[in-house]
Amino acid sequence: MDRKEKDGAGQGGFSVARLLEERGVSRREFLGFCSAVTAAMALPATMVPKVVYALDRVQRPTLVWLEFQDCAGDTEALLRAANPTVGELVLDILSIDYHETIMAAAGHQAEAALEKTITDYKGKYLCVVEGSIPLKDGGVYGCVGGKSHLDRARQVCGSAAATIAVGTCASYGGIAAAVPNPTGAVGVSKAVSGATVVNLPGCPCNADNLTAIVVYFLTFGKLPALDSHGRPLFAYGKRIHDNCERRPHFDAGQYVEHWGDDAHRNGHCLYKMGCKGPATFHNCPTQRFNEKVSWPVASGHGCVGCSEPQFWDTSPLYRRLPNVPGFGIEKSADMIGLGFAAGVAGAFAIHGAMNALRKDTDKTDEHPKGEE
Repeated sequence: MDRKEKDGAGQGGFSVARLLEERGVSRREFLGFCSAVTAAMALPATMVPKVVYALDRVQRPTLVWLEFQDCAGDTEALLRAANPTVGELVLDILSIDYHETIMAAAGHQAEAALEKTITDYKGKYLCVVEGSIPLKDGGVYGCVGGKSHLDRARQVCGSAAATIAVGTCASYGGIAAAVPNPTGAVGVSKAVSGATVVNLPGCPCNADNLTAIVVYFLTFGKLPALDSHGRPLFAYGKRIHDNCERRPHFDAGQYVEHWGDDAHRNGHCLYKMGCKGPATFHNCPTQRFNEKVSWPVASGHGCVGCSEPQFWDTSPLYRRLPNVPGFGIEKSADMIGLGFAAGVAGAFAIHGAMNALRKDTDKTDEHPKGEE
């Protein structure tokens, strides 16, 4: 029995909806999932029938998941759900032909499976990348199966229909790229020029956003609109601050001054404790984590800005950036937010300029010949 007959992939295979049905997902649950994922993609309710129509007909897609310089946090976030949801089933019924953490094969068998997939499905498979890619000294600081991460990324991402960079490391280089960046770590889009890449930064990436990207691609045959950092606007189009449940306390000038004080216990704003929500773009307040139970700010910890480039180098996690004093509720929240964002932008610009000056002298060492 060949692969297509065995797992339902390919031209004659079952649709996503049919495979979900065989896994015990009722039609009602399937329609509920389509409605939820349409909302997650920031599409109007009128688009739900189109999502349903597409998933009723689209064939099981092939996916390759690569891990480079990473902590496997994005894989763990995906796998450690307490109660599997329909969204996770959609990911589960993808034909995941290569994933070092979860696949049974190892060694030469694993590498043979990867080679076969990228050859047989060239230009048709999806690639998910977790972790940064080292460029320094020709990419010798990371390798799998005798190939450097750099060579592997160019081979696999370059032949994929689309590549999804999950997590901040795959998107921007992450902690491995913190100054002085000894391995020359970068994100996928900088390592593989010409590849079709969408970034889903965050530590870890929210699995709901990954599901939404896959469904969007299956529905429309393309990636969604992206911002200047290559992030989908439906997930990163608004600041954390815009939808934060502690926003009214910010507007009223009610801040936590010390961990565990009365203001902290009463859910006041965490800005003075280093919360970067006013300068961070992500849908954490609406999508949340752990089956939408909570998210860091709701649980009492400020946003660290992990979906923004170089957040690890920009400022101490527990120190506010610009000195914005408390404002009364009669002040314009937008004025406060814009002023804060301007201050953060200035800090990022200064930080970037200093990094550029710092790295200018060893630019040749940081990148292999021919890379920019």
